[in-house]
Amino acid sequence: MQNHQILLLFLPGRTSGSLAGRIMNNWPAISEIVANVQAGKTTATELVKKSLKKITKQSDFNAIISVVKTRALQRATEIDEQVKHGQAIGRLAGVPFVAKDNFLTLGGNTTAASNMLKNFEAPYQATAINRLEAAGAICVAKANLDAWAHGSSTENSDFFVTKNPYDKTRVPGGSSGGSAAAVALGMAPFALGTDTGGSVRLPASFCGVVGLKPTYGLVSRSGVVAMASSVDVIGPLTKTVADAALVLEVMSGKDELDGTTIGRNPEGYSLRGSRFEVRGSRIGVIREYLDVGLDSGVRQVIDGATDKIKVAGAEVSEVSLPSLPLALAVYYVICPAEVSSNLARYDGQRYGHFTNEAKDLEESYELAREQGFGSEAKRRIMIGAHVLSSGYYDAYYKKAQTVRTKIIQEFEQAFSKYDFLIGPTAPTTAFKIGEKTKDPLSMYLSDIMTVAANIAGIPAISIPVGVSGNLPVGLQILAPQKADRQLLEIARAFEATS
Repeated sequence: MQNHQILLLFLPGRTSGSLAGRIMNNWPAISEIVANVQAGKTTATELVKKSLKKITKQSDFNAIISVVKTRALQRATEIDEQVKHGQAIGRLAGVPFVAKDNFLTLGGNTTAASNMLKNFEAPYQATAINRLEAAGAICVAKANLDAWAHGSSTENSDFFVTKNPYDKTRVPGGSSGGSAAAVALGMAPFALGTDTGGSVRLPASFCGVVGLKPTYGLVSRSGVVAMASSVDVIGPLTKTVADAALVLEVMSGKDELDGTTIGRNPEGYSLRGSRFEVRGSRIGVIREYLDVGLDSGVRQVIDGATDKIKVAGAEVSEVSLPSLPLALAVYYVICPAEVSSNLARYDGQRYGHFTNEAKDLEESYELAREQGFGSEAKRRIMIGAHVLSSGYYDAYYKKAQTVRTKIIQEFEQAFSKYDFLIGPTAPTTAFKIGEKTKDPLSMYLSDIMTVAANIAGIPAISIPVGVSGNLPVGLQILAPQKADRQLLEIARAFEATS
């Protein structure tokens, strides 16, 4: 693919280290696991037991809310019987995985890490889970998250705080922090997360794993607890880009239960045998991303990745997306507005937290929400209700949607000249637990480099490219809508140079 052009969001320099030898996930490639199951070198039951053992052994990281042991072992037995009788098995047969606990699953509770759904048992499964299981994958556990996926550190969970695999005093990122930590710690070969403003990519960067946010609508959201419906995207967290591509291959495509879904690339997304030619590509620098308080150590690691791509034959130029600095403000108007609407269904009447203390129906609503929602959920409900109110709709929500359109247009203009946008996933490495909990604005700024992809509906991926201060640093790559396969190809090319 000689004509692909690459747009970088940073300047060249030197790397400050590599993750080589530091990744704690020692699972083979997913394709190798499946091949071993098919050949009888291992069994699905052995793989599930291995995964459950690791979850128990590393429980002090608080990555997991619950395990799905009984159902997982039953499904493993079924797969082993298929192999024993020479039957065909799926592309993910026997592979254990962890689902973020906002995916509806059978065999246990789905809590969204909120007291509101603490004892909720789902009556059906998410489409993404069903498709993975149809391919033979086995859900072994549900991962911790910021309650309702509201957060950037997993500190907003109503149950406990997940710890960073590289430093227990630091956060794993959020809201899919439990999923990212689980993969980094080797609890499973892959995990599922949801990305509303960077909630797959940010924890991927902080935990040193691969985090993919597909094009909006490529993976069905049916059966996933909604946060902000126009920006929610489901994506995998994995050890390698090839593993992420294989999981996307299985999950993606239209779903009659989700009207926003789109069709798959006819070529699929698996990268087996695929090659991407970097030589001759143009690389651009977006000036706006150089003025966001980028940590010097992170800058050095990202610069090192740039140097390696230059050595591979790419050329560097500069470009500007003037409205990009407004993306965070736009996101934190649109997102709370949709949150306030989506959380309105949780009233303690049909399911979820209920109290017998109420004197009448109105008080029942009030007490259920007061006791069931945490402080961050209440903050977002209040902000969302405010920006949607008749007196402020034009001043805030309508204006944010106008700027959103402008940002989308600027991305389209950039992609008319370049094939990819690349930059740091986060301005810093993982921060200390408790460092930002009393300053919501500071916490929101953690998403400053990731929210734009959700606003524009374009695919993006974070891959580990080095360390700064012994903590992982992620490189973010963005592509035009529906160019998910090309995104995965260039990501693997960068991965090979790291």
